[in-house]
Amino acid sequence: MNTWDKNKGERSGKPLAREGKPNNRNNNKKSHSPSNFQTKNSYQDKKQDFRKKEFTSDFKSREKNFEQKSNFKGGFKRYYKKPQEPQQTIAEPKDNLVRLNKFLANAGICSRREADELIRQGLVEVNGKIVTEMGIRIDPEKDVVKYGGSTIKGEKKVYILLNKPKGYITTTKDEKARKNVMELVAGACKERIYPVGRLDRQTTGLLLLTNDGELAKKLTHPSHGAPKLYHVVLDKNVSPGDLEKIRRGVVLDDGPAPVDEIEYVEGKDRNQVGIKLHIGRNRIVRRIFEHLGYQVVALDRTMFAGLTKKNLPRGHYRFLTEKEIAYLKML
Repeated sequence: MNTWDKNKGERSGKPLAREGKPNNRNNNKKSHSPSNFQTKNSYQDKKQDFRKKEFTSDFKSREKNFEQKSNFKGGFKRYYKKPQEPQQTIAEPKDNLVRLNKFLANAGICSRREADELIRQGLVEVNGKIVTEMGIRIDPEKDVVKYGGSTIKGEKKVYILLNKPKGYITTTKDEKARKNVMELVAGACKERIYPVGRLDRQTTGLLLLTNDGELAKKLTHPSHGAPKLYHVVLDKNVSPGDLEKIRRGVVLDDGPAPVDEIEYVEGKDRNQVGIKLHIGRNRIVRRIFEHLGYQVVALDRTMFAGLTKKNLPRGHYRFLTEKEIAYLKML
């Protein structure tokens, strides 16, 4: 129902609210009067001030707890610990004392482990007294060490590489008076040296001789095993199938015979192959091919533990360089 507007003299589209009852349509709309704006702004300001005070107090309490726990007065700044300078230590003076088992090994008697067994059995004397205690240290320049009734002197290490010819056996002594490799290095040094590993009588190539018992044990021990490369000449061509069988590993009477690499020799007939392996069992290369029906006509070791035959004619020898010795000890 329209009402009459007395001021304008025309009807208005807004109905008048009854007396005592609010106009619902107007109440639903928000008032934009200046008083309402002031009330709203003052309320928001108080709310923000309250939150700011609350956050500030909470921040300070957290900062205080952090300082108490870490004893660090930097608040929540990133903690940076200044690196400490390395302490300078005074080096203790070195003496000339060495362990008895190391002394025996350095003298070329045996390896350290074997020397421990000799000491345990009471076969070693120091200054006229039998020693059975493990870990004893001696002065090589003053103490007198005896083994088997003979005085042992500390010898310098000698390393000789020999290109062994055919017809020589790898031994220090032979009851049958056959030619042995020690004849080829006679007079090379005054120290007592012996072969590292073996090459059979008909096999040629590289052979290491030394008085370093510890290194010799390391190069021949199955867990280490120095890599060896052989040039093999056979009585007939090797089939690709047999080459693959050897590459995968054949099983001999004394167990598997794994190889590292095997390939035909480049530029040669198929009866010549190169084979690289770590194992050092007796006649291992010959037995691998015999297992598949081949006969080895010639066998030459061309590489041993990284050492080669370069500039070393058959039947000759040379001393290892310091670089080569260091390389062998790192294997």
